[in-house]
Amino acid sequence: MKSLPTVPLFGMNIHRLTLNEAAGAVLDWAAAPRGATCRYVVTPNVDHAVMYQENDALRRAYREASLVLADGAPIVAASRALGRPLPERVAGSDLAPRLFDLAKQKDGPLSVYLLGAAPGVAERAAANIERRWPAVRVAGWYSPPLGFEKNQAENDRILGLIADAQPDVLLVGLGAPKQELWVQRFAPLIEAKTALCIGATIDFLAGHRRRSPRWLQQAGLEWLHRLASEPRRLAARYGRDAMIFPQLLWREIRGGFPAHSFAGYTRTDAAHAR
Repeated sequence: MKSLPTVPLFGMNIHRLTLNEAAGAVLDWAAAPRGATCRYVVTPNVDHAVMYQENDALRRAYREASLVLADGAPIVAASRALGRPLPERVAGSDLAPRLFDLAKQKDGPLSVYLLGAAPGVAERAAANIERRWPAVRVAGWYSPPLGFEKNQAENDRILGLIADAQPDVLLVGLGAPKQELWVQRFAPLIEAKTALCIGATIDFLAGHRRRSPRWLQQAGLEWLHRLASEPRRLAARYGRDAMIFPQLLWREIRGGFPAHSFAGYTRTDAAHAR
């Protein structure tokens, strides 16, 4: 694979790609012969950057990813303030639809498999995808039970379902860091050409959740819409991130840091700091 330019930020190497360039790269992989292991894409936001500092397994998953794309607007803003500008935000919830837009360029339909979301949600997403994007074929979907990642029989079942479907692209909407850790762990066994770790995107495609208005997205304030929509689930997380992320940025301003330098600053520390 041709080497793609990256920007070092907060210990991560983030690819300097636009949304169109990233979708084009994934489409190229989908059109190529299947490799020995499934390529996968991760999309860090501020919360991921904070988790990255304290989670060895997540760091390994990011190092082995084929694409690392900046989902969070603050990540992009930080890159520009530090003189290492990323061209734009590339959210997972934008990447999948843009990939589907480009699917008509592929010789034959783009086949996808949906892994994640609540029971019934992925099925609605599949219907919406095929109605809106005729060049995309949904080869299957599955909503794994809670704690499935600790159950080898369930993992084997999921891998078998994907193998039966033989999709070009696996959309993984399990939430971070579960989705990244699962894909990295099983990449050699996933019979898909590439996997996108895309959080709530399946919910958005199903119409089960609504994204923020476009103007909020463009202003870098999509997080505010999500906080207003799910305050009980997100308030503590966003509060923790709001305390830790400026420290990560300050460390970068002072000359950068090794990937593990904030490993000792944990969520428990953040809770105590509040």
